[in-house]
Amino acid sequence: MASSTQAIPVIHYPERDGKPMGETQYHIAVILYLYAAMGRHFRNAEKLYVGADMLLYYEEGNPAAVVVPDVFVVKGVGKFPRRTFKIWEERTSPCVVFEITSRSSRLEDLGNKRALYEMLKVKEYFLFDPLDEYLSPRLQGFRLTGNLYQPILLQDGSVTSEELGLILKPEGTLLRLLDAVSGSALPTMDEIADQMQTESDRAQAETQRADAETQRADAQTQRADAQTQRADAQTQRADAESQRADRAEAELVRLRAELQRRRQD
Repeated sequence: MASSTQAIPVIHYPERDGKPMGETQYHIAVILYLYAAMGRHFRNAEKLYVGADMLLYYEEGNPAAVVVPDVFVVKGVGKFPRRTFKIWEERTSPCVVFEITSRSSRLEDLGNKRALYEMLKVKEYFLFDPLDEYLSPRLQGFRLTGNLYQPILLQDGSVTSEELGLILKPEGTLLRLLDAVSGSALPTMDEIADQMQTESDRAQAETQRADAETQRADAQTQRADAQTQRADAQTQRADAESQRADRAEAELVRLRAELQRRRQD
């Protein structure tokens, strides 16, 4: 009796959802800053991954079970690049999610996404409105307590992420990140470029000052060499004069001796 096997269908998980990264340049700027700043800040943390605008699948076998966080952080996984993030393969969910809210996303960010991240056990969820038009307050944070999100208390308009050890502080249209221990701000790419330019200018100025010092030292050495040469020449002249004087004295002694001898004769 012949046996047949049924092929297991291959499930395709798309890598793109066809939607733009953000509604405005302000939203994109915040997303890129959060992604780059946290990537640099946690660059030495071996098991921590920062992702942005990536399709996150949370139900194996169901490509429709997908969400696209603006920025998210996952602990306990490698830093290698990914095309998508599948929770059942990674065996963990993000610990923190950021959504940069807009006119078209505000209801979903506050409703469906909040409920989904709550279900996925995302420990902290942050919403930010860069234009201060759709959220009041413009920065909102939620922390998972049991199975439910509880609002994080704002302090002077800022919130602290316990998961990341960072302070989140609105600064113009930017959501600035600060180290919770040192209080130092995580720089933007422009600030890093400015700092590098300043350091380059300082290094160039130091090189120019060192070159000037070297030139002055060389000039002093040359003057010292010239003085030494003049002193040597004077010494040589003095030696020559002394030798001439010695020869003259010797000649005088000889002449006196010759004169004395002739008188005796």
